[in-house]
Amino acid sequence: MNSPMIYELRKPTNIEPDKTYPAIFVMHGIGSNEQNMLALVDGLEDFYIFSVRGHLSQPPGFAYFTIQGYGKPHKEVFDHGISQLTSFIDYATEQYPLDHGHLYLLGFSQGAIVSMTLGLTLGNRIKGIVALSGYIPRFVKEEYDIKSVDQVSLFISHGELDNILPYEWGVESHEYFQGLGAQVTFQAYPEGHTVSLKNQQDFTKWLVDNLKK
Repeated sequence: MNSPMIYELRKPTNIEPDKTYPAIFVMHGIGSNEQNMLALVDGLEDFYIFSVRGHLSQPPGFAYFTIQGYGKPHKEVFDHGISQLTSFIDYATEQYPLDHGHLYLLGFSQGAIVSMTLGLTLGNRIKGIVALSGYIPRFVKEEYDIKSVDQVSLFISHGELDNILPYEWGVESHEYFQGLGAQVTFQAYPEGHTVSLKNQQDFTKWLVDNLKK
């Protein structure tokens, strides 16, 4: 079976036969690529890490969807992107020795948007989500088939000075998932649309701790 998307793979440091491993699916921001996100997951050596390239060209890099207005993705393009990413997760879980009980999604900006959407559509199939500076499109909340997320944990963070995607959108994501019964950790940082070292350290610790649960 061929992969439905281009990706960069990092395998655990020590792989033993007949053993399964946790996995993180990493999604980048608009105009970025699968290489740019790998520095954020340095040190997570117990995981299979799949850094997934957006299937749309968006110079100087790629994207998972296009935008028709502020906070408004083109729905048909967005739907296709979510379908492609879902197919990729299916592909990876079939092709690699992954622990299906410990699948994680991690994304920044556009990557955070698709990560949270995938979490809603895949539900408790996902163990945890790290959503850095994103939001949930309104049509996802209103029209998507949202699964139960009462077993899903999230680390949602947002810069208080974000001038690309407002801080309030991060707060709304936190409240939305909490309202669905998910276990949410929300962190605010005194920064703009970026991921600081402190933010990285915090979500890395969260991932390592969540893996033990």
